[in-house]
Amino acid sequence: MRMHWQTSRHLIDLTWPKVMGIVNVTPDSFSDGGRYASTHAALAHCEQLLAEGAHILDIGGESTRPGTPPVPLEEELARVLPVLREALTLGVPVSVDTYKPEVMRAALELGSDIVNDIWALRRPGAREVVAAHPNCGVCLMHMHGEPRTMQRSPMEGDAVPQVAAFLLHASLALQDLGVERNRIACDPGIGFGKTVEQNFALLARQQELLAARYPLVVGWSRKSSLGNVTGLPVDERLPASVAAALLAVERGAHVVRVHDVGQTVAALKVRNAMISMQDNNQDTRDHP
Repeated sequence: MRMHWQTSRHLIDLTWPKVMGIVNVTPDSFSDGGRYASTHAALAHCEQLLAEGAHILDIGGESTRPGTPPVPLEEELARVLPVLREALTLGVPVSVDTYKPEVMRAALELGSDIVNDIWALRRPGAREVVAAHPNCGVCLMHMHGEPRTMQRSPMEGDAVPQVAAFLLHASLALQDLGVERNRIACDPGIGFGKTVEQNFALLARQQELLAARYPLVVGWSRKSSLGNVTGLPVDERLPASVAAALLAVERGAHVVRVHDVGQTVAALKVRNAMISMQDNNQDTRDHP
C-alpha cells in the first residue's frame, strides 16, 4: 500500500525509504561532541547532509542522552530558531526535535514541517500546539521514563506489544483532537529506557509495530546497543549503524534517522536497485 506523510509544506512519498539527517545544535551531544553547536556550523552541516542525500533534516537543541539535565526554554529557542529559519530555505522538509510546546509553536510559526517529540506530545499543551496547526507532520516516540533516569530503570517484560500499544494510544489521542492520521508517524524509541535485548526485539519483530499502519521512523544511529554487541565506541559505530538502518528498512521502516547520511544513502541505493530489478523481472514474467 502506498503511504504518504503530510507535513506543513511537503507531502512525503514513502514508497521508497527516506533518510532523516540529524543536526544537533547542542554542546553535549553523545555522538558528535558539539561540533555543530553554533548556527554557522549547524547550517554548514545541514548543507553537507543534503549534498549526501538526506531527504529530511531533523534539528534539535537539547541532548537526550541518558543523564542529561534539561535545557532552559530560552536557551533552546536561541539555539534552534536561527538554524531553523535558514534550513527552511533549503527545499526539503525540516523537523524540529523538541518536547517543549513553546519551541514547537515557535518552530511551526517559522514554517517547520514536522514536530519530532521524544515524549510523544505528553507534556502539557503539546498536543494542542500540533492540533492547532492545519497540516504539520508529527513523529510520536515511545520513551520509558525520562532522559535523566531512563537507563537506570529500563522497562520490564516484552517491549514489543507495550511499545505498539503506547504508540497506537498516542496516535488515536491526537486524532481525537482533529489531527488527520496521514500527519502522524511513530518511532519505537530505540535506546530510550530499554535494555539491549528489548531494542533488538523491536528490530527483529518490527513488523508488529506496523500493524496500525502509521509510517515508522526508526533511529539506531550510533546507539549504545550497537556498541554493546560490537564492543565499539561511539565514534566507530558507522558500519553497525548502517547495518541496523538497512535491517530496519528491510523490516518495513519508512524513515531512518541517522548521523551518517552519505553511507546510509549509499547502502539504501544498493538495496533499492536490487528491489527494482526484482520488480522488473516479475513484470517480465507476468507480461511475456
